[in-house]
Amino acid sequence: MSEAAFRSLYRRLRDRTADGGHPERGTLSRITPERVVAAASQVRHGRTVSLAAPIETRPGPDDPQPASHRMIAPTHGQLDAHGEQFARDWFAMNVHGDTDSHLDALCHVVFDGELYGGAPASTVTPRGAGTLTLDLVRDGIVGRGVLLDIPRLRGVPWLEPGDHVTADDLEAAETAQDVTVGPGDLLFVRVGHRRRRQRLGAWDAARSRAGLHPAAMRFVAERGVAVLGSDGNNDTAPSAVTEVPFPVHVLAVNALGLHLMDYLDFEDLVPECERRARWEFLCVVAPLRLPAATGSPVNPIAVL
Repeated sequence: MSEAAFRSLYRRLRDRTADGGHPERGTLSRITPERVVAAASQVRHGRTVSLAAPIETRPGPDDPQPASHRMIAPTHGQLDAHGEQFARDWFAMNVHGDTDSHLDALCHVVFDGELYGGAPASTVTPRGAGTLTLDLVRDGIVGRGVLLDIPRLRGVPWLEPGDHVTADDLEAAETAQDVTVGPGDLLFVRVGHRRRRQRLGAWDAARSRAGLHPAAMRFVAERGVAVLGSDGNNDTAPSAVTEVPFPVHVLAVNALGLHLMDYLDFEDLVPECERRARWEFLCVVAPLRLPAATGSPVNPIAVL
């Protein structure tokens, strides 16, 4: 895709953002109380499944700055001490890395000096973001989740790095799985990134990974999706737009006001969906309460 074609698509998608009653919330405004109640009716078996991968604490080809986790208590000599003791941890991480499951806030992506809705990029400071922050999801995200499994559609265990998911793929997966993506849905697109990593080992995902083609974002916009997540970065590498390294992030977060979840893990969910022949479920997402943050580690829960 040329830069000119990408910018034309960007303008068309950006112009669609005026359909909500609360534009400052982006596409979250599509998750109405009525849709949450309807999503709750998807629960049939009471089975809960995590859609997050374990947080990595060892460096690897895709994680040169892994999360840091260490114990700060009890100290040496206290373990056998008489009376009460508490085990305590210290934890730090790069939220937007290429390994750990995380959610992107609407202040995460700057394009042409602006955030979503035309907010100036200057609102993001060394002390934190001043608008469109993680605080928008302080009450969590609850809605109907839909998983579209593209490797299953193509009859392969995973998509190879550099491969693109197209709008035709998404529509074909709907048909194959007998499910339809609709307004207010949390759409999850599996490319098989986690399975490939488990089988073949980690690689430099910053340089090479499967993801959505930018043109597939027309499908996402037309269906009224509220949140988009993938077991990869959502963006393909190398980028389909040479001049824009993360075109899907720009179109989703900056143009549409759509929260993204990157590097999820669907390997436990897929067999549950196959066993029940149902690819829709209640989904509960509870990010951390970090009011000025641009994102958060996240552990979405599918309830079947």
